[in-house]
Amino acid sequence: MKNLTLGTALLALVAGTPALAETPSKEDLAELVRAQAAEIASLRQRVEKLEAERSAPVVAAASQAPAVPAAAAAVPQVAVTQPYAPQLVPPGPAERDVERVRAAAVAASGVSTEWGAGLPVFHSADGMFSFKPRGRILTDVSTTTGSKYSGRNLTTTGMRALRLGLEGTVGTHFFYQFETDFSENEVDIVTAFMGWRNRIAPGMDYDVRVGHLFNDRSFEGSTGSDSTPFLERTAVATAIIPQRGFYGLGVMPRLFWKTGHASLTVTGDRIDGDQSTSDNRTVLARAHWNPIKSDRQVLHLGIWGFDEHLQPGKNVLTRNTVIGGRFNGALRLSTGTLIGGTGTTGYGVELGGYSGPVWLMGEAGERHARLDNGRPDYVTRAWSVSGGWFLTGDLPPYNPRLGSFGQPKVLHSVFDGGPGAIELTARYENLEFDDIVTPAEGWAATLGVNWYLNSFTRFQVNAIHWNTQNTAGVYTGNDNGETLSARVGVTF
Repeated sequence: MKNLTLGTALLALVAGTPALAETPSKEDLAELVRAQAAEIASLRQRVEKLEAERSAPVVAAASQAPAVPAAAAAVPQVAVTQPYAPQLVPPGPAERDVERVRAAAVAASGVSTEWGAGLPVFHSADGMFSFKPRGRILTDVSTTTGSKYSGRNLTTTGMRALRLGLEGTVGTHFFYQFETDFSENEVDIVTAFMGWRNRIAPGMDYDVRVGHLFNDRSFEGSTGSDSTPFLERTAVATAIIPQRGFYGLGVMPRLFWKTGHASLTVTGDRIDGDQSTSDNRTVLARAHWNPIKSDRQVLHLGIWGFDEHLQPGKNVLTRNTVIGGRFNGALRLSTGTLIGGTGTTGYGVELGGYSGPVWLMGEAGERHARLDNGRPDYVTRAWSVSGGWFLTGDLPPYNPRLGSFGQPKVLHSVFDGGPGAIELTARYENLEFDDIVTPAEGWAATLGVNWYLNSFTRFQVNAIHWNTQNTAGVYTGNDNGETLSARVGVTF
């Protein structure tokens, strides 16, 4: 191969030499031979250098790379970009050896990447920094039949949640989280906070979070939309709530011990960009306790309450609350137009737990909305009883630290050849608006099935029989019907 290359180069050189006008002298021929010999020597050096470079990179890289400690073998290797475009020059043995050496060098540096719930978690070599992308995709379809009003018999689709975000830590104590939701085809900032955490004593620690915070209020009201056992939270969680909703901008210190936690939240309004008037003010507290807590059994007790002061111009108390499914805008329990609120006070209790694969939870709450001009309080009352049974033997996804539901730990993932986790659920809930000119009352009974393919992917189906009695709005009087809803969800 080398001789062929040199011969080709020599022919090209000779072919490129201009013809002599006359017969050269001996001196001319000697000079020409010396020039061609120099060119041939230069070409030989270039060819030998190119061939040496194809076989030597792994040796050079190995001599420059630091020694890899034995512990580094446990650290996952990081993929290295190919030195050439793969569609043009496939990597040969030498290139693959270089990649392995580079990966070993990265592993030896201590930088690691672990895969959790579908997305990587990055850790710096010294443990000072961590970073994780977050995501949530919940897609729903719903159909309603049986209502005496044709405008309520709808089939709709919607994105319950479409979120992107991130979370991370700096050092041992500082942490942060940010999420944006696009589910209504609009940009909506949801969770966005910074925090500090530390240990007070063995078995007791705290954290303080500052920013746009999710309420710690009621059992399912404190559970994320991607973790609820039904497609929609209970009437207690959706109706016994501050006027500002599930989020507020403020501060939340939390205290944790082995069998429970307590939190206090002080917030203004949601993120709205309006600084022309004072914010409403909300103070909210919650505590839960697990008097029984073992590997397969938990007893849950909880109590919570809030007080909210409403500013003039921000005192509309009108409510249209979900009773038979989120994605039917005509199927709501309504108060009619209600203005002149000066504040709200709400409170509730929680009682439940699980034993093995079976769980049960009851909640009840009441909310008093204070009205101006000496009018009596507008009162909202709600209660619910929910339960579930994991046919596959998995434990309910109860989070004893926060007293809420989280992501399940599926014993046998579908992606590992198992059946996943299959859960049967049932719920009854009741809601009423009282002591107003246009009172309303409704209830719903739900049967459901959840199939968790793994710990972060699920299919859910809910069959709901509902009843409403509205005295305001388009759909008044007694009405009932059925709603069938389904969801596919992925949480990262």
